[in-house]
Amino acid sequence: MDNSYKPDLITLIDEDNVEHNFEILDTIENEKGVFYALYPIYDNAKDSVDDSGEYYIMEVIEEDGEEQLAEVQDEALLDELSAIFEKRFEELFDDVEDENEEKK
Repeated sequence: MDNSYKPDLITLIDEDNVEHNFEILDTIENEKGVFYALYPIYDNAKDSVDDSGEYYIMEVIEEDGEEQLAEVQDEALLDELSAIFEKRFEELFDDVEDENEEKK
């Protein structure tokens, strides 16, 4: 059985035309839009270690007929999305712990 993990990766280009790589941790699609929880991926191991461990919540917007990702500007919405993502991460972490316990 192949249990290898293959993350979903995305590259975003900022306003200074600099590329940033992220892992897509989770997605929420609801009546308010489509939102991604993104975790930065670094080429340099030291940068990974120095990272704060925070993830970014981005929303899909349409600009000039093209879909783009942008930071969520509405603080209340950001808090709501963060709570949903955190609950999902906690459930996922609990499931992984349960699987590891079963293997012992």
